[in-house]
Amino acid sequence: MKNKILKWSKKEYNEKQRMLALIPEAILFVVVLPFVFWVISGFIEVIRIGFPNFIGLLLIPFGLFFSAWSVWVQFKIGKGTPSPAMPTQRLVVEKPYAYCRNPMIFGIMLYYLGLGVWLASLSFIGIVTFFVALLLIYVKLVEEKELEERFGEEYVEYKKRTPFLFPPLLEKVESE
Repeated sequence: MKNKILKWSKKEYNEKQRMLALIPEAILFVVVLPFVFWVISGFIEVIRIGFPNFIGLLLIPFGLFFSAWSVWVQFKIGKGTPSPAMPTQRLVVEKPYAYCRNPMIFGIMLYYLGLGVWLASLSFIGIVTFFVALLLIYVKLVEEKELEERFGEEYVEYKKRTPFLFPPLLEKVESE
């Protein structure tokens, strides 16, 4: 199994192939999933929350920016995509990956939570929390093992010095 993963992950794709692969992923994560969460939350909504909508309007662009930045860095520096079908060709540890190991998930979580706050929907926020929890379980059980196989000690060291999901708020992050 280990050799299969290593062999498959070394396949290189040109920029056009990688860009075409990003389009359906962006549509799925930026449009389709939030729409599905909104529809489902409409069926189960019991209580509307009282957060000021502007908080959601602050989280939405920040989350989208952080996720898009993460994808861009994987695309340009890592020569891959977030998709397991077209993984990066090198371990990416530059910003935003210097802040946390999963900045894309951090950003998409902020985007979805921002939508939930903006919609004043407690059920939307609950669905997002469940979705993100499932995503993080997958990362811990599958993706981290695969990254250790692909990048070895380099990934293990990166993992030791970099937070899993939440960037440090007050600590100075060293750029590599």
